[in-house]
Amino acid sequence: MTALVSASADADPLVIGSRGLGGTMGFLVGSVGLALVAHTDRPVVLVRSGASAEDEHQRDADGRPSSTTPYRDVVLGLDHEHPDDAVISFAFEAAPRRSARLRVVHGWNQPPCFAYGLPSDPLLNAELAREEASAVEAALAPWREKFPGVEVVEQTPVGSAGDHLVDAARDASLVVVGRRIRRTPLGAHIGPVTHAVLHHATAPVVVIPHE
Repeated sequence: MTALVSASADADPLVIGSRGLGGTMGFLVGSVGLALVAHTDRPVVLVRSGASAEDEHQRDADGRPSSTTPYRDVVLGLDHEHPDDAVISFAFEAAPRRSARLRVVHGWNQPPCFAYGLPSDPLLNAELAREEASAVEAALAPWREKFPGVEVVEQTPVGSAGDHLVDAARDASLVVVGRRIRRTPLGAHIGPVTHAVLHHATAPVVVIPHE
């Protein structure tokens, strides 16, 4: 692992393989892969063992795999409270290289009071949903201007961001997520969302470290 971390200093990005768990079960990321993602300051691309070029493309008219059909969406996991330029830029640049849509996914949770059995308030839920959608729209506005040719689809579903990104990965050519660089006495930290995506996404995953 130390050798890979050293090599990553001159790599942009660093690409590593991962044992697959089958077409619908995602990655099996070992300790070396997780440690590498956690410790390198460079983007890391994880590609599932057995993946093929056809996996990144839409199926043909007969429902068969093809490498000549349009690419599936590029998916970006967005934290609108701490948006990072490096993460967003990577996704916006990756989409036009594939002539693909960019699907931006931001999951959010209801107020903690609902977890204690209190009745849900439809009006409050609707207002919170509008606020989340507006925040995502605001975070992406300058990037839409910078990349006017990229078709962007914004999704702000309620629930775990990791779960929603794993779902989105099933029909994606690439998933882009960030990892905040945090040094603690217990070691480097990946974060629960990125951790979930690394273990369960079926599409290639790019992890972008950022402050």
